[in-house]
Amino acid sequence: MNGAESLVRTLVAGGVDVCFTNPGTSEMHFVAALDRVEEMRSILVLFEGIATGAADGYFRMTDKPASTLLHLAPGLANAQANIHNAKKASSGMLNIIGEHASWHLKHDAPLTADIEGLARPFSHWIKTSANSKAIAQDAVRAIQESRKSRIASLILPGDTAWEEGTGPAATPDSTPAPRTSGAVEQAARALMSNEKKIMILGGRALRGKALEIAGRIAGKTGAVLATQFFSSRVERGAGRVPTYRIPYFVDPALAALKDFRHFVTVETREPVSFFAYPNKPSLLKPEGAQVHEVCPPGDDSLAALEALAEAVGAKASDAPHQERTSDGLPSGKITPQAIAQILAVLIPENAIIVDESLTTGRESIGVTAGASPHDWLQNMGGSIGFGIPVATGCGVACPDRRVINLEGDGSAMYTIQGLWTQAREQLPVTTMIFANRAYQILRTEFAGVGAGAPGPRAAAMMSLENPTMDFVAMSRSMGVPAVRAETCEDLIRAFKAYIAEPGPNLIEVVL
Repeated sequence: MNGAESLVRTLVAGGVDVCFTNPGTSEMHFVAALDRVEEMRSILVLFEGIATGAADGYFRMTDKPASTLLHLAPGLANAQANIHNAKKASSGMLNIIGEHASWHLKHDAPLTADIEGLARPFSHWIKTSANSKAIAQDAVRAIQESRKSRIASLILPGDTAWEEGTGPAATPDSTPAPRTSGAVEQAARALMSNEKKIMILGGRALRGKALEIAGRIAGKTGAVLATQFFSSRVERGAGRVPTYRIPYFVDPALAALKDFRHFVTVETREPVSFFAYPNKPSLLKPEGAQVHEVCPPGDDSLAALEALAEAVGAKASDAPHQERTSDGLPSGKITPQAIAQILAVLIPENAIIVDESLTTGRESIGVTAGASPHDWLQNMGGSIGFGIPVATGCGVACPDRRVINLEGDGSAMYTIQGLWTQAREQLPVTTMIFANRAYQILRTEFAGVGAGAPGPRAAAMMSLENPTMDFVAMSRSMGVPAVRAETCEDLIRAFKAYIAEPGPNLIEVVL
């Protein structure tokens, strides 16, 4: 078998059996290998940022890395924004990047560029395979790195793909040893003190047994259990341990955190401002407060929390649980509050919410706290164009669960091509586009950074009108059924119908 086939077979043997792909000429031998390795599910996307965003969503829901197939340096460049988001979310990903044949590079053909240099800021591990005999072992190392919630980038020169390989290689199982040493003892002393304390969770600490144990610790010690404003995945809703979400804007965050003397962090870091603002601090904790890191992002938070629960004497009965709540369905004009109320009532049990709703979604987290049990995914890296690709990856990972993508109209246009892949794969994704016809988040930030009130030219840079986009037409053109909702009644009717249907669909919500 050639090098490309040895790579594909090594990936499959190592549990990496999904590839989100947008290939070019240099990757054709990898594509040919897919015909011979049926165990690899290859999913075509129309833009490289869809591939990497989908791999991010896939990892968040499975804790297994997917691979991507990208075409040379420009293909990697197109993919980088969502690699950045995945890296910030501690999502493992294995990027396979095609390269010119080794002997062709010296001629500086049009697509030649420094792929390793381009990959370096967004990858934890990078390797260019030296020859076809090395590919299988290089793939083993890439699999091991991506399993550890890291970004691995394997660069595949054309001649290493088509020349004779060595056959697939086996990837040994590797479970990182948990680090639960003196940090647990220090955090336990802080939590058992009489001073006001907050325990901030991230990563895998926000789901399953880890979240339940964190609830026991908070209940036992009187600590506030919190999350950052953005989290990679939170299991929430009725019957689950509730958490407090630290505010996004600096002034309300400072006010909310001003009395805490101890910040205990688990798979996250101390809260910082998303942006810098004139005459406002970057760090949000009060002066003199102490930070106690139990474990860093990507580490074994379950083991750390189990040790911490034992240290403070927490038991199962100490954990609080969210009650099922609902304010009923609204009517009339669609507002952000009305959207949140509709979601609180109608989110189906076990749904996956992918949230890139930006300004429209500010109300949603608080109002939906008592909805049916569900998972809520957010953008950890801040690069927009996250929602549609991540929802696509979630649909591949969990075909038996309804995925609901809450999407701003401006951010949707970065990666709207993902709808085509959802239709092609018949993924269970309902996309809600919030059409306020503006980059509304920029209007808010314009004032926040002290730029004053926008004049006509500045305001035009934040408007998505002239012309107005038709998301229903765009969605239907890519094979995804779509409707427009202009009242709460329209939205309720469409949402009820669409979450009960198989395959993808879209609702344009006019604000």
